[in-house]
Amino acid sequence: MLNTAYAALSDPTRRAIVARLAEGEATVAELARPFPMSQPAISRHLKVLEEAGLIETRIAGTSRPRRLKPEGLRLAFDWLAGFRGVWEARYGKLDELLEDLSRETGTKDISR
Repeated sequence: MLNTAYAALSDPTRRAIVARLAEGEATVAELARPFPMSQPAISRHLKVLEEAGLIETRIAGTSRPRRLKPEGLRLAFDWLAGFRGVWEARYGKLDELLEDLSRETGTKDISR
């Protein structure tokens, strides 16, 4: 499921759709409005996002608004969050190295 989610998010149109749905649910017509493509093309993007478990369709009479599916996004987010500590530690070491170099050369902070 994680590979499918990241594959779905690799497309800029689908990322934009996810960003829009973060503001609240929307219909296909509403989602298609900012893009220079047809509603059927947007529907294909929505199908990919839905199959990846990132969005879901709510049935409201004749309307089919889409909304984010938090569980699918949480899986992708949690995987990335696991790397946060590693990168923060590496950036911390880089900051220390730059401070040491700055002191050795007598220059101001070169990291800025």
